[in-house]
Amino acid sequence: MNELEQLDALVQERIRLPKNSTLFRLGEPTEAIYALRSGSLKTQLEDASGQVQITSFLLPGEIAGIDGLQTDIHRSHAIALEDSEVCVMRMDDFDRLAAEMPILQSQLRRLMSQEIARSHNLMKTLGALRSEQRLAAFLLNLSERLSALGYSPYEFILRMSREEIGNFLGLTLETVSRLFSRFAREGLLKIQQREVMLLDIETLRILSGVECAAQQAAKH
Repeated sequence: MNELEQLDALVQERIRLPKNSTLFRLGEPTEAIYALRSGSLKTQLEDASGQVQITSFLLPGEIAGIDGLQTDIHRSHAIALEDSEVCVMRMDDFDRLAAEMPILQSQLRRLMSQEIARSHNLMKTLGALRSEQRLAAFLLNLSERLSALGYSPYEFILRMSREEIGNFLGLTLETVSRLFSRFAREGLLKIQQREVMLLDIETLRILSGVECAAQQAAKH
């Protein structure tokens, strides 16, 4: 039984989220963290003028709400990209759960560390990349995460729109659409609506520059 399954066995409270519904909002008290059981979420910031910046896309097995633990205030909005379900672990219940299962604290820390590392690594990678590198790195990251969940790393459905991908990557909708068309012409992938088939992961990896960056970091 993995960490998420053990948490799920202890935490019986679940919330079903219809598509586009909000799990929590920026500025609300952090009363719980949420393990995504099914579906997908996006987290985003929104300023006073209504300008939105998407900060992450979450898949089953990943955790939402971690960024609010330090200040006890949620630092983003979490919105369902599709009909989803989350397992709720309320902070008030944590001590009781930890007493029933002492290993829970280390498991939770491990899950939290994985989420933070995943987010930081992706954002650090994307920050210095050209537009085509950003999209390639995004697709590879999604492929790897889906593979870790037991899904195909080659064929998947994009639950987020091209506009949302562009917002997350700091690219315009037109640039994202143009790059998908270019990747398809070059035989790197096939795409129909939101269905993606990665045909040449190795070339995508080279194009993304991620391996080169990792190798350079290892030398220093």
